[in-house]
Amino acid sequence: MTNIVVVGNGMVGYKFCASLLKQTQEQQPDGGRLRLTVFGEEPRPAYDRVHLSRYFSGTPADELAMAPATWYADNGIDLRTSTCITHIDREARTVTTHTGEVVNYDALVLATGSAPFVPPVTGVQKDGIFVYRTIEDLEAMTAWGNRATKAVVIGGGLLGLEAAKAALDMGLETHVVEFAPRLMPRQLDAAGGEMLRRKIESLGIGIHLNKNTAEFLGYDCVTGLRFADDSVLETDMVVISAGIKPRDELARQSGLAVGPRGGIVVNDYLQTSDPNIFAIGECALHNSMIYGLVAPGYDMATVVARQLTSGRGGVKFTGFDLSTKLKLIGVDVASFGDPFCEQTPHRTLLFEDMLTGVYKRLNISPDGKQLLGGILVGEAESYNMLLQACKNRVVLPETPEDLLMPPRKGDSTPALAGVMSLPDEAIICSCEGISKAIVCTAVTGQELTDVAALKKCTKAGTGCGGCIPMLNDLISETLKEQGKFVRKVLCEHFDHTRQELYDLVRINGETTYADVLAHYGHGTGCEVCKPAVASILASIHNDLIARQATVQDTNDRFLANIQRGGTYSVVPRVAGGEITADKLIALGVVARKYDLYCKITGGQRIDLFGARVDQLPLIWDELIAAGFESGHAYGKALRTVKSCVGSAWCRFGVQDSVGFAIEIEERYKGLRAPHKLKGGVSGCVRECAEAQSKDFGIIATEKGWNLYVCGNGGAKPQHAQLLASDIDRETCIRYLDCFLMFYVKTAEPLTRTATWLNKLEGGMAYLKSVVIDDVLGLNAQFEADMQHVVNTYQCEWKSVVDNDTLRSQYRHFVNTSDTDDTLAFVTNERGQKQPTNWLND
Repeated sequence: MTNIVVVGNGMVGYKFCASLLKQTQEQQPDGGRLRLTVFGEEPRPAYDRVHLSRYFSGTPADELAMAPATWYADNGIDLRTSTCITHIDREARTVTTHTGEVVNYDALVLATGSAPFVPPVTGVQKDGIFVYRTIEDLEAMTAWGNRATKAVVIGGGLLGLEAAKAALDMGLETHVVEFAPRLMPRQLDAAGGEMLRRKIESLGIGIHLNKNTAEFLGYDCVTGLRFADDSVLETDMVVISAGIKPRDELARQSGLAVGPRGGIVVNDYLQTSDPNIFAIGECALHNSMIYGLVAPGYDMATVVARQLTSGRGGVKFTGFDLSTKLKLIGVDVASFGDPFCEQTPHRTLLFEDMLTGVYKRLNISPDGKQLLGGILVGEAESYNMLLQACKNRVVLPETPEDLLMPPRKGDSTPALAGVMSLPDEAIICSCEGISKAIVCTAVTGQELTDVAALKKCTKAGTGCGGCIPMLNDLISETLKEQGKFVRKVLCEHFDHTRQELYDLVRINGETTYADVLAHYGHGTGCEVCKPAVASILASIHNDLIARQATVQDTNDRFLANIQRGGTYSVVPRVAGGEITADKLIALGVVARKYDLYCKITGGQRIDLFGARVDQLPLIWDELIAAGFESGHAYGKALRTVKSCVGSAWCRFGVQDSVGFAIEIEERYKGLRAPHKLKGGVSGCVRECAEAQSKDFGIIATEKGWNLYVCGNGGAKPQHAQLLASDIDRETCIRYLDCFLMFYVKTAEPLTRTATWLNKLEGGMAYLKSVVIDDVLGLNAQFEADMQHVVNTYQCEWKSVVDNDTLRSQYRHFVNTSDTDDTLAFVTNERGQKQPTNWLND
């Protein structure tokens, strides 16, 4: 039995455990040959620190977990959370916990990571000053941020800008202070740093460069920063993200060799000065280098796992490429290879577009044949292929400047050969060390057709996610080489994709599901194709969806959401969240008359729960008389356009967000789509309407409006991406018309805009070319189609109320008008009714 002890359960510690399991399973060892014990200081298992800022966007801590606690137990790993190792006895080969427990080891792996570097500045202990490292740090920041108004982040590197995004997500006025003369000084040159500064400042974040903090002001709580030049920046919250320092205190205490500036010294086998002790991740100093990225730590974890299972003296760690691509506060930033080439002969190619905020630098060999490195700011679509060209020494084209530019119109020849031209050993996913050969073999051998399946099979793309576009290309090209073409047909009853069916119906004009099935399908249909076809018909003709009741689910059939207990909710439209006192009174009268539960929704309107199906037309009748109409809360349609109070009331507002939100919601109300749509309009960059978490979001600027698209909240939140900036209202609406109709025509069933964009070939760059540049030549048609939707709008509730045939469908039993006497309710502790919890009865 070999006892292996791991100190540290961060991402790298977890990766070591996973790699060790994989190695032992591949070698089919006799059961029980290894005993693995893992100690972690934090109260939870390892979680994803790379995407820590998602916590502020609503992602629960559990969803950030690398694996649940049960995974460790199921694999025979003894995980001890909330446990510190205080002593290593190298002679006895034991570690001692803070509770005094002594555990033996044959091999010890130190994965203690790093701690935030906190500069020794006077007043740093004051309340309101935080570091940005753990979920507990984020929880403390959130609690303090609820009462703060202004946050200052010290540090303009990767972590600092992530922390600034977190502060911005909390709705705080945000500033970044950097000691160096530019942002991200380790990744960007002066011009790239300047472009990044401009982009970030345009989002409302203040940038202060060449600033050395001398003192934190305030008594108990921080009130400001005084810099070495005696200037002062007032604030009531500070986040320090000025770098990291390796956690090497255990190594120092036990007499292991450490570097002069910290870090546990390791050799190429990742052994410390004690051959039975290894160090991996940010605590390890290899060839005088501390690696602050997760991918090198993963590589180290794999090397040590192989050392311990295959015999020492085999595989080595020889260093790691620090190329990286990130999206910082919505801005693409990437550097690869040697971004500066300070010591290497080279030629430099530059592209700079101040209007769009794009900067690109490529360093090539003097003979122009090899790519040595580069920097990308504002647009990094070509990062993956440029990185592979650099790492695999791909011969460049005769005109390497073409690498800086997108393909010209009509030019089908890319500047670089495609992904299939890369050698088999090319590493596509650096986080997991997955090569092109592994990906292609998995696609052919396991008959995989999408990235989701590839992730499960190989783990490729499960780290930072930067390789996903290239994985998509590899899957597509590998399938093409096999003579396969993957078409996502609607279901077994239709041999067409949704887009193909949409085009057929639009051209030939079918108006019922029966006609569509007869002309283009076979069989009797199913629960997949029926609502999808009904949605297509509604999107094209904008006819009353209730007429397609036989192929709809319950919600669309009765134009209301069925709730627990069998009752329905009624959600009238409150455009932009603006409502009169008379309408508020009318809602109260209706709620009291029909004994309905009242709840203000997250989309700024009022939800009335507990209506019987036979009561729905009666309730709608009264609400319509009061000036309300259907809010489409039941449909795959526009739900709400949320707004702040804007310049009408707010002292920070620069545009009329309420008026614009109402105009937008009135325009697109009733628009049927592959999935629900939500919008938001904020009157300034403080973003109180949370527009960047919506399918489309509009944020006011001094010059007009910034238009963001393809975000969503919910279980998998994703920030919207900037489509156009500083545009006027008319242009914004025109772009929205084209964007929404392009989505409606091309998305798969039940696909949100965020997922649609993630799957769209060419991504945001292609979407901009369609919507803004009209490369498809369809924008006039898109605008005409949207105008048809606007012109033919009808309130679905009123259409039912005014139609005796449709109204007669609203009863619980098909053969009698009796009501359902089995509905049961209770009164909750707040005096509101709710359904009886039958699960507990």
